[in-house]
Amino acid sequence: MKIEAGDFVRFHYVGRFENGEVFDTSYEDTAKENEIYVEEREYGPLEVHVGAGEIIPGLDEALIGMEVGEKKSITVPPEKAYGMPNSELIIDVPVSEFTQAGLEPVEGLYVMTDSGIAKIREVGEETVKLDFNHPLAGKTLIFEVEIVGIEKEEKQSH
Repeated sequence: MKIEAGDFVRFHYVGRFENGEVFDTSYEDTAKENEIYVEEREYGPLEVHVGAGEIIPGLDEALIGMEVGEKKSITVPPEKAYGMPNSELIIDVPVSEFTQAGLEPVEGLYVMTDSGIAKIREVGEETVKLDFNHPLAGKTLIFEVEIVGIEKEEKQSH
């Protein structure tokens, strides 16, 4: 049974950058080995509705035609992943916005704002440069996937 758009699919994955560094995985042991383990996270197969836009387009499209038990390496260019970095998503805010909140802006840290999560790109005398681009924007991603289950849309009972 091959995966078609509309199917509910369960799969394990390991996501790597082009240099081989693992940035995400559904395997707990792989997360620990690569020092990206998050205690609060529940590891296990990811379940997605193929074609519904729940995952990045390049991965979503590559699942179509695969079968249970099949393993595949999928290379996803930035255009089919998190896009290219957008300079309009990098903004300057006054340092005072941090100091008034009792916070010390530190380059490289992520902060939660009213507009979402941003990375502190640069801390100047009077302004802090915030980057609202997705951390994986501009990167080619490589996913090793293994299909562990397929349910046709009509059989799904949620």
